[in-house]
Amino acid sequence: MAEIELKNLSVEFGAFKAVDDVSLTVKDGEFVVYLGPSGCGKTTTLRCIAGLVKATSGDVLFDGRRVNELSPSERNIAMVFQFVSLYPHLTIRENIAFPLKARGTPRAEIARKLEWVTGVFKLGDELNRYPAALPPGARQKVALARAVIRNPAVLLLDEPLSAIDEQFREEMRWELGHLQRQLGVTTIYVTHDQREAMSLADRIVLMNNSRIVQVGDPDSIFLQPVDIFAGQFIGSPSMNLIDLVPVDGGLRLADSGVTLTAQRHSLPDWALKSRRKLKLGIRPLNVHLVEDETGAGSDIAVDDVFSVGRERFFTFRIGDTIHQGVDKRGKRAAGEGRVHFDPDGLLFFDAETGRRVVAEERP
Repeated sequence: MAEIELKNLSVEFGAFKAVDDVSLTVKDGEFVVYLGPSGCGKTTTLRCIAGLVKATSGDVLFDGRRVNELSPSERNIAMVFQFVSLYPHLTIRENIAFPLKARGTPRAEIARKLEWVTGVFKLGDELNRYPAALPPGARQKVALARAVIRNPAVLLLDEPLSAIDEQFREEMRWELGHLQRQLGVTTIYVTHDQREAMSLADRIVLMNNSRIVQVGDPDSIFLQPVDIFAGQFIGSPSMNLIDLVPVDGGLRLADSGVTLTAQRHSLPDWALKSRRKLKLGIRPLNVHLVEDETGAGSDIAVDDVFSVGRERFFTFRIGDTIHQGVDKRGKRAAGEGRVHFDPDGLLFFDAETGRRVVAEERP
């Protein structure tokens, strides 16, 4: 296995900078997920690590050794792409063994490794079938088995589940995480799907506009976003974002008549005294409906209440913007109840820079 280090990595295509000064260390055996919207630079970074794209500047190091000039085959990496590319005229057994045969590996060694990898991926019953006879999830498992059979130092996965039907994707996601822990191979995974990132990663590398926005474990990325982009890209439904207006005794929500008070919502003193323009970020799970008589909620009209599976959500409007919360009261009609903001879920962002503001950064 290998530790991977990126030092000030940049990739330019003409005037376009696809990767802009990216630095990161991936530990030996770690599962790191690059997450971000389309075109943010995550796949280009992955291809640079693989040796498929040449860096304009900066370095890629494997175990401290600079590999910029090495070909993909010299880097001992394995890569699995979004669309599976198996040889249709070869059986599953022959597809998996192909990399070893191409290397001239002795037959006995091929048989030993084939037995091991098909046991790990539970492919024994499919070995004599052809790719066309397998469902998409099984074909992706074959591609993964073919990738790891030669013991690569690094496994690179470029959106490997996005072309699989949803019914197979959940199962494959679980299996992939289990297999990576079992194999212990250093793995870098690229996706735009936050559910994949949150469920698989030891650490998430969140990218936007060709740069790294935030690096951290899934919980810290979710609970402590560094800016508005991180807060809204992670989480479904997305984080509510509301302008704040300083008033006597609290902070008013945009142009509504609703004010968060220092006493009821435990507002930090620095936020009340701030000279910055602030935005409130609060996730829907921290906004809920309470009964009118509790006195804990705010007078905000509820537009709609709806269910998604076992969860019930509601929408409410501040100005022209629609926001969401979670209704935990059971079945109620739209318009009933009052909206309560959980004080523990309040996040504050600088309205101009978009950066999250915390107590240690008192203006």
